[in-house]
Amino acid sequence: MEAGLLGRIKDRIQRFETWLLDLDVLQWALPIFLAVTAIAFELVEHIQKDELMDAGFIGELIIFGFMGPIIIRGLIVWMRNLMAAERRTSGQIQALNRDLENKVNERTAALEQRNSELGHLNRELRDLDEMKSDFVAMVSHELRAPLTALNGGLELALQFGESLPPRSRAVLEIMEQESRRLTDFVQNILDVSRLEAGKLALTLGPVAVRPLVEQASAIVLASSPRKVEWNIMPDLPPIWGDETYLEQTIRNFISNADKYSPADKPIHLCAQLENDKIRISIKDYGPGIPSEMSERVFSRFGRLHGAESAPAGWGLGLYLGRKLIEAQNGEIGFVSPIWSGNGGPVGTEFYILMPIAHAPEDDLE
Repeated sequence: MEAGLLGRIKDRIQRFETWLLDLDVLQWALPIFLAVTAIAFELVEHIQKDELMDAGFIGELIIFGFMGPIIIRGLIVWMRNLMAAERRTSGQIQALNRDLENKVNERTAALEQRNSELGHLNRELRDLDEMKSDFVAMVSHELRAPLTALNGGLELALQFGESLPPRSRAVLEIMEQESRRLTDFVQNILDVSRLEAGKLALTLGPVAVRPLVEQASAIVLASSPRKVEWNIMPDLPPIWGDETYLEQTIRNFISNADKYSPADKPIHLCAQLENDKIRISIKDYGPGIPSEMSERVFSRFGRLHGAESAPAGWGLGLYLGRKLIEAQNGEIGFVSPIWSGNGGPVGTEFYILMPIAHAPEDDLE
C-alpha cells in the first residue's frame, strides 16, 4: 500500500516537472504571440480607416496589445508558482513517507525482538513453574509416608496410654494433633500441586446433599460441643460432583466457622434449591470479612487474621476449595456480614453452588 502511494507521488512529481517546463516556455511565448497578434490586428484595422493616431487606436493598442498579454503572463506565472509549491509539498510528503517507513521498519524489528525475548522468558517461567510443582509434589509425597507411620504410632501409643502419667499422655495428645495437622497440610499441598499440574483425577457422579453435609459435620464437630442449626430443604435432588472433594471443601467451611465463631453461638448448615443448582452454605457468627480483604479470601496462603492470637492455619483450605469446586463446574463464594448485633454486623456465609445431577433414577439408586 505504501509502495503504491510513493509510486503515485513520483508520477505526479514527474508530471509537475513536465508541466513546469511547458509553463516556462508558455509564460513568454503566449503573451508575445498575443501582443503581436493584437498589435497587427489593430494596425491593419486602423490603417484602413486612417485612424492611426486617434484615441481609440491608442486605447485598444494599450488594452489588447500590452495589458492583455501582461495579465495572461501574470496568470501563467501564478499557475507556475502554484505547481512549483505543490511539487515541493509532494517532495516533502515523499520524504516524510520514507522516514515513516524507516521508523515503522525499525519499530517492527524492535517489537519482533521484544516478542522473541518475551516468548523465551515465558517458556523459562513455565519450565520453572513445572519444576516447582514437581518438586513440591515430590516433597509432599515423600513426607506423607513417614507422617502416616508417625500418626499410626501415636494412635497406638495413646490406645495403651492409660498407664502413662497425665503429663506424658497430654504431650502425646498434642503430638498426635500437630501430626494430624501437618498431615493435612502436606495433603493440601499435594492436592494443590496436582490441581495446578492438571493431574488431580476427579470422580464425578451423583451425590446426595444431606448425607454429605452430615458426614462432614460429624467429622469436624465430633469432639466439639458446638450447637448446629440445620436448614436443609427436604427432597433435594442429588448434585453432580466428586463426593470426596466436595466433603473436603464443606469440612473446611465448617472448620473455619468453628474456629472463628464464639463458643456459645451455633453454626448454620443450609442447603436449598437455587434455579437449576443446589446452594450449600455454612453460616457462622465470627468477626466477618472486611470488604477490603475480599480479594484475599480464596488466594493461595491468604489469611485474613495474621495476629498471633488468630486460629492456626496455613491459608490453603479456601484456595484449594475454590480450585476443587471450579474443577467440578461449580461456583464458590461468600457473603459478609450476615447478622446484625449490638457490636455491629458480624458473621460470614460461605457457599458453593453445584449443578443438579441429571440422570435416570435407576442409575442414581
